[in-house]
Amino acid sequence: MRKTKKKENKFKKLTGKLHLWFGLLIGSIVFFISITGALYVFKDEIEGINRKEYIHHNEPDYQNKEKLNIRTLEKMVQQQVKEKYPVHWVNIPVDRSMSYQFFYFEHNQKAWHYFDEYPIYKSVYVNPYSGKVLQVYDEKNGFFNIVKMLHWSFLLNSAWGKWLTGIPVLIFVFMLISGIILWWPKNKAARKQRLWFKWKNIKNWKRKNYDLHNILGFYFSVFALIFSITGLFYAFFFIQAMIYVVFSGGKTQYPDFSHITTKAPIELRTETTLDKIAQKVETLYPNAYAFSIDLGNDHLDDHEHPNFDVYVKHLSYSYHKSSSLIFDENSGELLHTHDPKDKNLGEKMVAANYDIHVGAIFGLPTKIIAFIVSLLCASLPVTGFMIWYGRRKKTKTTT
Repeated sequence: MRKTKKKENKFKKLTGKLHLWFGLLIGSIVFFISITGALYVFKDEIEGINRKEYIHHNEPDYQNKEKLNIRTLEKMVQQQVKEKYPVHWVNIPVDRSMSYQFFYFEHNQKAWHYFDEYPIYKSVYVNPYSGKVLQVYDEKNGFFNIVKMLHWSFLLNSAWGKWLTGIPVLIFVFMLISGIILWWPKNKAARKQRLWFKWKNIKNWKRKNYDLHNILGFYFSVFALIFSITGLFYAFFFIQAMIYVVFSGGKTQYPDFSHITTKAPIELRTETTLDKIAQKVETLYPNAYAFSIDLGNDHLDDHEHPNFDVYVKHLSYSYHKSSSLIFDENSGELLHTHDPKDKNLGEKMVAANYDIHVGAIFGLPTKIIAFIVSLLCASLPVTGFMIWYGRRKKTKTTT
């Protein structure tokens, strides 16, 4: 029995030292990542307020009018915006009262920092009935995108900058688990003290700080682990693979539809092929929120597209419920659909990862949780440092 207790004490001491050393090593990084994460949470809500006059085109009697075809709108956008780069894709809302969004987006993978890596990232709100550009937003230099890329890669090249954030978050996951181990009380009496704040007769700030670190850390550790692991999903492929394998019931092969490709001759492609595709999507998904169509132009990071894929977003606040459709890009014929009902649980979890990470999975309630947990994660390195500093100061005073 004594040997078991000694082993437990040694294990807890080692865990405590690692928790301390790692905390001092990555504390400031975790603080920074957590604060930028908290700032990003309500991006859609804030932008929705700031852009409300452009999200809806306000075209008079639009119900009785025909939209201009997509290629015509693309040309009109190019004429009005006058960018040297071609338009990349268009977001088409199913609600006819809403504006189209055309996007300029280029990715230079050889650049070493964010501002050169993305030469342009702009969104253009357009009235689909008149072709008038309502507003152009420079997303690349916008507040939320800079916050996102600070959070993601410290504004460095995303391919390797994500390692500089991913490794500290991986260590933070260990710290959350080790924190629970250190918190775990030896007996019932100790458990009562650690389950909630008992500050009635406590005036010492060190004790209050200690309780804040331990009690809040314990209660929010599960949420913090979820947000950390879903963040690691973007940094490490093995996390992506692990999530898919676990939730798909052991499947190791992600569904591959690259064999479904355009067969019709290019002569069948016309100015209205994309409109034919758009009409088909709207017919199939009349209750969807919006869908995206790549305009098929050449770009800086151009690579082989195995098929012409159209992404359908079913919900306004979340991406996890989505469909993927494959069309023949010459004839506009629908070749394949992949809806939420067709996906295994592993695919659904992969699709839901972003929404879980930013708290959008169930709308505003989960965003509020994400915001609070992000702030709490930012507080843990601060309260942890104060515990260490207080003990260190006490030791120096004693000696």
